[in-house]
Amino acid sequence: MASDKTSVHSSGNGEAPHHQTWTPSSWKSKPIKQSAVYEDQKQVQKSLAKLNHLPPLVPFSEIDRLKDQLRKVAEREAFLLQGGDCAELFDYCTQDGIESKMKLLLQMSLILIWGSHKPIVRIARMAGQYAKPRSSPMEVVEGKEIPSFRGDILNGYKTDERSLDPERLVDAYFHSAATLNFMRGSISSGFADLHRPLDWGLGHVRDPELQKKYSNTVEQILDNLDFLRATGHDTGSRELSTVDLYTSHEALLLDYEQSLTRSHKHASSEQNQAANASGQEQNLFYDTSAHFVWVGDRTRQVDGAHIEFLRGIQNPIGIKVGPTTSSSDLLTLLRTLNPAVEVGKITLITRYGCGKVSTLLPEHIKTVETSEHASSVVWQCDPMHGNTRSTSTGTKTRQFADIFSELQQSIAIHKKAGSYLGGVHLEMTGEAVTECTGGSEGLDDDDLSLNYTSFCDPRLNEKQSVELAFMIASHLKEDRKERRWKA
Repeated sequence: MASDKTSVHSSGNGEAPHHQTWTPSSWKSKPIKQSAVYEDQKQVQKSLAKLNHLPPLVPFSEIDRLKDQLRKVAEREAFLLQGGDCAELFDYCTQDGIESKMKLLLQMSLILIWGSHKPIVRIARMAGQYAKPRSSPMEVVEGKEIPSFRGDILNGYKTDERSLDPERLVDAYFHSAATLNFMRGSISSGFADLHRPLDWGLGHVRDPELQKKYSNTVEQILDNLDFLRATGHDTGSRELSTVDLYTSHEALLLDYEQSLTRSHKHASSEQNQAANASGQEQNLFYDTSAHFVWVGDRTRQVDGAHIEFLRGIQNPIGIKVGPTTSSSDLLTLLRTLNPAVEVGKITLITRYGCGKVSTLLPEHIKTVETSEHASSVVWQCDPMHGNTRSTSTGTKTRQFADIFSELQQSIAIHKKAGSYLGGVHLEMTGEAVTECTGGSEGLDDDDLSLNYTSFCDPRLNEKQSVELAFMIASHLKEDRKERRWKA
């Protein structure tokens, strides 16, 4: 295991620093942040050997299909909805827990389809989001300093489970496999059929005008589905009877990601012609732990281990872009991770905070739009991470109004710049938690203790998530009307 070292940054000229041959383990030669240092190295090697022997969690063909769909997002022909738990726990691997998240993503995507009149690409933060970066390796609990909770793949939340346990690496694989198996089984058995009745209960909306607006939207959605059914236009339609639901997580624990990286030989595709003009069979590498992986704000050093690993895999990759991201580093990251300028390969997940987005986002858009990557990226807004605050009692929370404000500003900024905000990235749950304040429920700081269950960052609950989907859909609908009027 590599130890934590100071990262090496780019020279600021926007040139990719990587020129050496890539291998699944070449990241070990680079400085690394957020590394895991185990005491029992023998058990670590035993767990990694087991993971190397196990089959892929997701097939190559599904990763390629997601890349095709993200290309459509980059080309402004689709919209990306990504969401799920901040830190997924092994205990969340239950029928009710998985179904509630799937139902919420389905319900929100149906609202977004209504607003955008575009296909929705659905990516869940599920079946692998078990590792979390932490700002400090230690924390104080009940007056005692103990190792920080770093996610179920590394250690436990209970104070007597904070030592890093190598056996959890294999536990993470099997919990991911069980989650994926249930998701696939549910979808194939008709769980995602849009004709099935959904619970559109809006009793929590206290504003009568707002409730009427949402109720009218739901009625329009259901009427449209009834019309398609009555006229026979939806007969056999895959878009209405099933959905593609992809998985994602932060590629934080590189030993785990490397152990699930598999090579696959196939003919050079059109998307890879720039990298292999011969058109001959290539030996490509896929991280089969998930369809989509991203690099976080704490580990996206341009010459660091995480970028070195990600630059060699075929998966679509997300890059968290925040207040500490320089324009030169952003350009270097794009050129390092996507030298062939493959459309849809990179998703830029912006997360500034509602008070900073208007200052920072325009410059980042300008940097990308004036480069060779102008038409290749997917722009996605993460309005969660920049808007975390603590209450007077020290409870972490987020204000619904701040979340929507960052989204609203991002939409307007992209519209003014001529770029396309193609997606949203949310931390949310299908459970009735009380972790974020505001929304139509009117939750305030005193309500957080009612059902605060997150072991890491606060999530939107089901009602807040659906409400946010309505608000996004309303903006998408207005933009669609405006474009149609101009045409």
